[in-house]
Amino acid sequence: MEQNAKFSIGIDLGTTHSVLAYVDTQAENPAVKVMGIAQMTAPGTVETREQLGSFLYQPHEHEMSEASRKLPWTDTPPALVGAIARNLGVKTPIRLIASAKSWLCHGGVNRRDAFLPQGSPEDVAKVSPLRATELYLEHIKQAWDHEHPAHPISEQDVTITVPASFDPAARDLTAEAARNVGFTHLTLLEEPQAALYSWINNSSDAWRNEVSVGEVILVVDIGGGTTDLSLVEVTEDQGNLSLNRIAVGEHILLGGDNMDLALAYRLKMKLAQEGKELQPWQVQAMTHACRDAKEALLKDSELQSVPIVVPSRGSKLLGATLKTELTKEEVQQTLVDGFFPQVAITEHPVQKPRGALTHMGLPYAQDAGITRHIAAFLSKQADAQANGENSGQSYGEPAPFNMAGIPGMSAPVANFIKPNAVLFNGGVLKSDLLANRLFTTINQWLSGAQAPQAKRLTGLDLDLAVASGAAYYGNVRRGQGVRIRGGIASAYYVGIESAMPAIPGMAPPMEALCVAPFGMEEGSHVEVPSQQFGLVIGQPVHFQFFGSTTRRDDIAGTHLDYWAPEELEELPEIQVTLPVSKGRREGEVVPVTLASRVTELGTLYLEAIAADNGQKWHVEFDVRESGEDSQQQH
Repeated sequence: MEQNAKFSIGIDLGTTHSVLAYVDTQAENPAVKVMGIAQMTAPGTVETREQLGSFLYQPHEHEMSEASRKLPWTDTPPALVGAIARNLGVKTPIRLIASAKSWLCHGGVNRRDAFLPQGSPEDVAKVSPLRATELYLEHIKQAWDHEHPAHPISEQDVTITVPASFDPAARDLTAEAARNVGFTHLTLLEEPQAALYSWINNSSDAWRNEVSVGEVILVVDIGGGTTDLSLVEVTEDQGNLSLNRIAVGEHILLGGDNMDLALAYRLKMKLAQEGKELQPWQVQAMTHACRDAKEALLKDSELQSVPIVVPSRGSKLLGATLKTELTKEEVQQTLVDGFFPQVAITEHPVQKPRGALTHMGLPYAQDAGITRHIAAFLSKQADAQANGENSGQSYGEPAPFNMAGIPGMSAPVANFIKPNAVLFNGGVLKSDLLANRLFTTINQWLSGAQAPQAKRLTGLDLDLAVASGAAYYGNVRRGQGVRIRGGIASAYYVGIESAMPAIPGMAPPMEALCVAPFGMEEGSHVEVPSQQFGLVIGQPVHFQFFGSTTRRDDIAGTHLDYWAPEELEELPEIQVTLPVSKGRREGEVVPVTLASRVTELGTLYLEAIAADNGQKWHVEFDVRESGEDSQQQH
């Protein structure tokens, strides 16, 4: 933390929008403010908006003159980002980069490779997910520095938010992008926590009257690209209320983007019934138009339909342009029933077997039912509270087996954690229609379990809350306000091939060693008690890591030779060549012990310490793909 920093800055680096909020730490009554970000909205037009669209457009070399690309701080911006990118991309989607944040956390691709816009022709310049993230942050930095020339962003405390479900590799890549463009004093914060901080700040201490010790708050954040779930327990510390984040959900690529696509396919089918077939690029263009239409129809109660123009190529005849419309009824049916079905707490996402061959794309959730994902999360985290009071059969009388359907007999009470309060965040839940359906469904689950109804915590600006909460968090780190505790949201394990005789046709079974326990605090370090391992140096080797959001009691050194499939999630493999130091030879197997540390940013480092001379190798979770160096050596 920069003690002399005048401002605490929070940046919500969202999938579809980014926002900057700030607090003057030296003011008598520091208040959170949102900074308008200057950006092009059309060639030659600059406007200031509270949100910077997280879009990047790669124009054709003759598409825009240099004179029409000027920003207040430069005549030659390195990229077209923000509102102009989104607006131009509606007409020419093959030149538009969207969802860079989702690509940044996709372990199935090299996130340093330039391949976006994905699937576009060779003449379109490509950038990597990492570079796209840098360009958004670069624009935000330049906008701030232009507004505050005496207090550049490099000298301020900056908190950037990430989904709670981001693995250490995605966190590290986000931090790297920020450092690459000049963010010096940097912290990362989970988005649902930031939303909760914003609610606390907005309530001016009245939040203590809304929640009680032992209660659990469910934070549901549905943005453009992800559904992010967290549970926060209200606890007591020396007589004062405190908050403890006790669980986070899996990384679910399901949000507003999926809804826009669903609406576009609904219109595609409607046009097909009229005998008009659309090409894939036209559906892609229509998806962006559906986003704007959806937002308008959900916001305006009087509006019943919005016209949609489908672009076409190769004809100057006006009649070649197709027109259709998106109606309020179509939006409500598609989104409410498709994405927020009223299901039982026992109905969880359906996983279909994937085809052997698939297009390279984002690993979107296969089941669009957000309510099913929340039901699965609450069920999986049934024992998340330390005292277990909330979990299991705490309400109602359980039956010994399922007697549903037998006259006079009831089904057993489902085993899930029962939230006492719900906080909604994210642009999707600005729609009262969708928010009310979700809130009603959660309370139906609680009623079925004979548990008290949850209350809804309100008072957030769902577009701006995450950035505002991140700016407020900077003040919390200075000792002003209540801090949400939590540490890392998963336990992490390194895979070890078991030493057993070779069996034809069978790979040796994998064992797992816990190297970082659940809740390990940022800035802490732990030795991993275990037998010595052999570490190969000077040759390419791979490390296999696993994460678990449910194994809360494993300590560093816990050794697993068996686990249920849902207990541990396999993380992307890391391939490295560890350097050969003086006195050692290539291919040597060095006996080592292990230690791990969590940085202040929440990224994880695994240390291998040579048993003979204490030499250390760092294996980072930053997944530097393609055999790039992913280690440091002491």
